[in-house]
Amino acid sequence: MPHFLDIHKTDPDALRGIVASARAMKEARDGVPKGTPDAEQPLAGRMVALIFEKPSTRTRVSFDVGVRQMGGETMVLSGADMQLGHGETIADTARVMSRYVDLIMIRTFEEATLLEMAEHATVPVINGLTNRSHPCQIMADVMTYEEHRGPITGRKVVWSGDGNNVFASFAHAAGQLDFDLTFTGPEPLDPERALDGLYRTERDPAKAVESADLVVTDTWVSMHDPQSARERRHNQLRGYQVNAELMARAKPDALFMHCLPAHREDEVTSEVMDGPASVIFDEAENRLHAQKAILRHCLGV
Repeated sequence: MPHFLDIHKTDPDALRGIVASARAMKEARDGVPKGTPDAEQPLAGRMVALIFEKPSTRTRVSFDVGVRQMGGETMVLSGADMQLGHGETIADTARVMSRYVDLIMIRTFEEATLLEMAEHATVPVINGLTNRSHPCQIMADVMTYEEHRGPITGRKVVWSGDGNNVFASFAHAAGQLDFDLTFTGPEPLDPERALDGLYRTERDPAKAVESADLVVTDTWVSMHDPQSARERRHNQLRGYQVNAELMARAKPDALFMHCLPAHREDEVTSEVMDGPASVIFDEAENRLHAQKAILRHCLGV
């Protein structure tokens, strides 16, 4: 079953094919009004279930729009609608949903929920995000880098901040697509040990970004974090803010990315977000195109 569960579980040639497909579909829509369907309708007659146990804006809108542009239909279900694992097992939910739809995209908290869904579904399952990884985001990021600067292979990417789920997918991509990844952040927020060998660590952010081709960060706090955790995170991460001084230490043509939403003046300054190095809104748009390519990859269309 051609699931898309994590970047390191997907063949590098398939990843390359997804990026190429995404760029081709983006180019084909150049100048086309936003509400216009794609000329190709590869998902015509297909129904895609979009399950959001964890709330979302960009993931929901980009998948919904992408399916519709390609001629398919969506069924959007919240955690309250599904009550995953409560009253009915996730395995049984997967079996039942597979009788109704052609593909399942799930955005959830625990990786175990995703894996159980994929194990028992008889249709492809896409990881829209878990607490451990966010592969769809990184496919959009790779696409964005390459449309601005060419192949990411051999480039230096620096992540500043928390070694979170988005960083984990960057590490998986570094292993599959052969680019150099550096983590700079406080030791208590180091990435999980399972990622060892896929990146290097430099505690000093100024040293970390030297010769960087791409600098990336993410929010310091989650919407689910209590106030005490927010204050602690700010204290830990204040020295890892991406600002103009830090970006000046990277290569002159280095790019800046953030998966959004951003807290301006916390993890990154507005000067950087709105500056010439920033490609954050191209990055956000490319979620749409990358996810369309992932849908086509999983459905073989």
